[in-house]
Amino acid sequence: MYTKFDFNDADEGRIVYIRPVNVADLPQDIREQVEGAETLYAVHSTDGERLALVRDREMAFVLARQNDLAPVTVH
Repeated sequence: MYTKFDFNDADEGRIVYIRPVNVADLPQDIREQVEGAETLYAVHSTDGERLALVRDREMAFVLARQNDLAPVTVH
């Protein structure tokens, strides 16, 4: 998870961005499914499309790597 990523060799189509999302900013139907959580982690494609929401940051990285994607943190 804390490994340096060599962007020179990156295939742009494989990069995904991981960022925290405040549950209060999500639609009501999603908030109802994650009672008790304040923050989820979103996996986004390079064009901004949300691909997944998961409960913790580590799981977001695992999910991306299991799908042959290169996760990068967004602040």
